[in-house]
Amino acid sequence: MRAVTFLIFFSLVLVIYSALNYLVYSRGLMVFSGNPTLKRWYTIVFWTLVSSFLVGMFWERTASSMASEWVYRVGAFWIAFMFYLLMAILVVDLVRLANYFFHFLPLFTPTGKLRLGFSILGVVTLVVLGGYINALVTNVKEIPLTIHKTVTGKKEMKILMASDIHLGALIGEHQEQKLVRIIKEQKPDLVLLCGDLVDGDIGPVLRKKLGRHIQEIQTPLGVFAITGNHEYIGGIQKTLPYLQSINIKVLKDEVVTLPNGIQLVGRNDRDSRRMGEAIGLKDLKTLVDSLDHTKPIVVMNHQPYNLQEAVEAGADLHLSGHTHHGQLWPLNYITGAIFELSWGLKQKGNSVFYVSSGFGSWGPPVRTGNRPEVVVFNIQFD
Repeated sequence: MRAVTFLIFFSLVLVIYSALNYLVYSRGLMVFSGNPTLKRWYTIVFWTLVSSFLVGMFWERTASSMASEWVYRVGAFWIAFMFYLLMAILVVDLVRLANYFFHFLPLFTPTGKLRLGFSILGVVTLVVLGGYINALVTNVKEIPLTIHKTVTGKKEMKILMASDIHLGALIGEHQEQKLVRIIKEQKPDLVLLCGDLVDGDIGPVLRKKLGRHIQEIQTPLGVFAITGNHEYIGGIQKTLPYLQSINIKVLKDEVVTLPNGIQLVGRNDRDSRRMGEAIGLKDLKTLVDSLDHTKPIVVMNHQPYNLQEAVEAGADLHLSGHTHHGQLWPLNYITGAIFELSWGLKQKGNSVFYVSSGFGSWGPPVRTGNRPEVVVFNIQFD
């Protein structure tokens, strides 16, 4: 069943990917129509870039190596270029449509078309380069919060949350060490990793021994993680044992009561149903019914769907990721339409929700809609 689902999904993605790239390619041919030599080189380079994403993705899954990683990296950057070239084509078409009615543009010569084409490529290159630099600058966001419940011991604590780290071919040891360095600087009492710790296939993670630096984190109350959809995309049967082997405590529809009385609820990702791994999947009400509601309840749930469920269950703090808040502008408007909360802080009833834009990136290592972040909650109990 899982193989059939993957085949259908991949076929659909391949058709859409090919169609969009052909659209970009056909418009590029118009730019180089007056120069056969440039047209020939354009065709070779263009389809090499297009195929690099697919070749790199499958190469990484079957025989991960430094070579496959670089092919995949080139392909990932091409996704960003393709996206913004499509947006540029849309703008050009709107201008052409306006010109059809109002005739305000001069007639373009072959040289004029070539200049326009290279100008658009230059602007898109600057946008992608700026997005790449932006994706390397992590924002540490501090949020003061009061929870009107009692705990044992001190009445203040610091919780550090990171989501969507996406360790793999593109997010490697350097960024993992950067995350660990931020955590050590912040000195939190508790660290929560809210899903998509791994990008997908476990091959690059094993090859580069990623995740082992997370073992260096020392906090009074521990480090806990939950599954995200990408742990299931890569195969939870391989991913979960590896995470456990490097001493990462992964909660799959489990509740842990911390020494100070905080009840931590880690939810299994909802994509476990779609991937045929729904064993043990429970609704939130079932998980919290037996808890002490005079003590704080913190819920980790990767995908921020159905926030009202957490309100009715009595969650005090509900932490999610997944959305990346679109990652590439203007996709943040789409995630904003899909999710009640695409990014940031929101209170519903007595429950406080936070959806992180994530620490890493998926697909292109580029962010133009927001910055990557680590979130620190400075909590006061009473």
